[in-house]
Amino acid sequence: MKIAIVGTGYVGLVTGTCLAEVGFDVTCVDIDERKIEALRTGKATIYEPGIDDLLERNISKGRLHFTTSLAEVLDDVTVIFSAVGTPPDEDGSADLQYVLNVAREVGRNMHEYKLVVTKSTVPVGTADKVRKAIREELELRNADIDFDVASNPEFLKEGDAIADFMRPDRIVVGTDSEKAQNLMATIYKSFIQNGHPVIFTDIASAEMTKYAANAMLATRISFMNDLANLCEMVGADINMIRKGIGSDTRIGSKFLNAGTGYGGSCFPKDVKALIKTADQNGYSLEILKAVERVNDKQKSVLFEKLHRYYSGELVGKTVTLLGLAFKPNTDDMREAPSLVLIDKLSEANCRIKAYDPVAMEECFRRVGNKVEYCDDIYSALTNSDALLLVTEWSEFRAIDMQKLKRLMRSAVIFDGRNQYDPAEMRQLDIHYECIGRNGLKR
Repeated sequence: MKIAIVGTGYVGLVTGTCLAEVGFDVTCVDIDERKIEALRTGKATIYEPGIDDLLERNISKGRLHFTTSLAEVLDDVTVIFSAVGTPPDEDGSADLQYVLNVAREVGRNMHEYKLVVTKSTVPVGTADKVRKAIREELELRNADIDFDVASNPEFLKEGDAIADFMRPDRIVVGTDSEKAQNLMATIYKSFIQNGHPVIFTDIASAEMTKYAANAMLATRISFMNDLANLCEMVGADINMIRKGIGSDTRIGSKFLNAGTGYGGSCFPKDVKALIKTADQNGYSLEILKAVERVNDKQKSVLFEKLHRYYSGELVGKTVTLLGLAFKPNTDDMREAPSLVLIDKLSEANCRIKAYDPVAMEECFRRVGNKVEYCDDIYSALTNSDALLLVTEWSEFRAIDMQKLKRLMRSAVIFDGRNQYDPAEMRQLDIHYECIGRNGLKR
């Protein structure tokens, strides 16, 4: 079976390379000519551990191809995965223009049965719109050609996406025809044989499942951040609480770390879209609205700690940010807490120094020279009045604290990811504040 993947962003490229890896003949399609040219040479256009090896291997074996034209490959493929972007519109709803453009192009150019699978995260009812768009194009051609639409939402974590695809917790597929279900079962046959569950649902339920999953995870994060802020006021330690509640099998231990709020391409966008879907249907998702408010506020928590420590006297202070990406093992800065901190520090007339293992080029693209980009941890710390640890990159865990004290003007750390031991920091005579575990009432 030959497959087309439309969109070579994060979801599309990971999906295409992984399906090629399990043996399918895959063509990835994107209108960006520079991106396609780079991919043809085996150069990944996203940062994701392991993607370069997959690209090189499957291109060399002739299983992975790239083109700017869906029309030129449509006759050769049976299944088209739509993995184009669904950015938030101004009102928070998902912008479906790219998804519907793919549907229209299929309708204009198909000559025999096709299965169009929505891989992008889309609100409930999108499959009906895709079906309508294809049918309208067929009617314009006076063509009576059978086709199906299915939903197959992705559940990929940036930084671990290849493992997530190849060894998934579950695969969710929404279909409304036996033919479509059989085709999807064929695509995922090797995963089923390896014990990874494939859950077949109706299309609306599949579309909703992705939003529900991300909204639940976002809720856990905001709940712990809200609780952490209270812990600082009453002298409790959020890490001890995390262990206590995480040991409850009804709760589990994942996504219970307190921090500076969630960011990235999924949680913020999907929470907004789900809230908007509910509003459009006359229902208010009050819990998710609170989740969003808490998260927006949490992104400023490190700045507030810094501001309080220096009694508001921040003009001319040099502040170091360690970590710019919204999470480790990615260069993604969409909705990253670092962007909020950069804006607030700039408004306070601070000098901002920063180091991130992979995201500095992306940061420059977004904020330019607001930030002084450093080559390593210690050059970023030199002559700094405060360190704000924003992203929990593994190389930040073993900083030489004695060297830090020698390099910084003031040994002051605001740890947004609870990486260090408060007792050890006190012994080193470092002013240290983290999230929800300072152990002192304010």
